[in-house]
Amino acid sequence: MTSTTTLTAGLPVEHRERLMRVAREVSFVAGTRLFEEGGRAHRFWIVRTGTVALDLRVPGRRAAVIESLGHGELVGWSWHFPPYVWHLGAEAMTPVRAWEFDAEAVRALSAQDPAFGRAVATWIGDVVAHRLHAARIRLLDLYGPHGSGSLL
Repeated sequence: MTSTTTLTAGLPVEHRERLMRVAREVSFVAGTRLFEEGGRAHRFWIVRTGTVALDLRVPGRRAAVIESLGHGELVGWSWHFPPYVWHLGAEAMTPVRAWEFDAEAVRALSAQDPAFGRAVATWIGDVVAHRLHAARIRLLDLYGPHGSGSLL
């Protein structure tokens, strides 16, 4: 996968290794909610195996799945920006194995090492831009006039 939302594409080796030193392995059964829109964002994950769906609450309708994330992809960016509140929800669509990170620990590492902090911030910025675009396209596909969500 060549997306900048993956760990290997998003961070240089030396920063990736530093980040992985604070990781812990976790797993989720299918159907587990990792987080809810509006909840406190105090951790994030990188998918090892399985699929996580990001969703957005839509008033009067079922939550819209915005994007599905897989191997190597970052789940959660809201932990990086105050007030540290989730902007989307996330659910394990299949059994998921992931690396979990404590947001406070990663923010502390970023403050201690400005080069690491810049690399993480750039990666998170790429992820946010990608997710914003994906959300726009998906919502236009679901609720806009026919064809309005297609790429030019």
